[in-house]
Amino acid sequence: TSDAAFRGGACPTPEYTIAYTGNYTTSADANCGAQGSGKTWLTRGLTEALAKKGLRSASLSLDDLYLSRSARAEVAERVHPLFAVRGVPGTHDVPLGLALLDALKRPGPVALPVFDKSSDDLLPPDQWRKVDAPFDVILFEGWCVGARPEQEAALATPVNVLEAEEDADCRWRTHANDCLGRGYQDLFARIDLLVMLRAPCFEVVARWREQQEETLRQSLGDAARHATALMDTAAIQRFVMFYERLSRHILAEMPNRADVVIDLDERRTPLAVATT
Repeated sequence: TSDAAFRGGACPTPEYTIAYTGNYTTSADANCGAQGSGKTWLTRGLTEALAKKGLRSASLSLDDLYLSRSARAEVAERVHPLFAVRGVPGTHDVPLGLALLDALKRPGPVALPVFDKSSDDLLPPDQWRKVDAPFDVILFEGWCVGARPEQEAALATPVNVLEAEEDADCRWRTHANDCLGRGYQDLFARIDLLVMLRAPCFEVVARWREQQEETLRQSLGDAARHATALMDTAAIQRFVMFYERLSRHILAEMPNRADVVIDLDERRTPLAVATT
């Protein structure tokens, strides 16, 4: 497929992913991209494309592995207050993720967790998504899926005012980096094919995140008035600072090893694709 096919906004990834899936009994294909880059849209497109090929797929989002508010509060009290905010490694239930990836390959019912961003909390198990395994392909997406930890020396210099003022001793970012280097690598080792949606720069992420929040607000309708965790522009600007360090690291490091890299412009239109 030529680059011209992507400039019109058509996502190229499904055909590439399908080309790889034949190599595995059950393929775990991962989709990494910054907030608002189109990961969910891509996963839906992949699901439809795989179905046309006669392949059953299940989607699992790293977002749905977030710890509950109470569990994050415990980490915040034990390690650092910034862990009360979802996002960085250390705020996910990695053992649950590993168990789910295994369960989706075996015959039987599987309950997939659902994280409600409007309340910033994990829904109770009776509201989780029920699927019937096994699946031919598992589509695993998330903002830092497949990420690798930074070198310890890189953590010393803060990347924004949040780190400079609220993590002056580096405890928060060091613990997050340590978590990424341990259990998360076990989780990401299950990935057979890594697809990266590459933003043109980190600076567009806040705008994409605002658009994402507005979409969430509209989807809630009248219920948005009672959604306690919806964010305004100022809150989003602060929120994306939690993601900045690792997002910049991913943009710099991941393209050299991802199986597929899709370059996006500021409007999220695919410009080109590269495969390894």
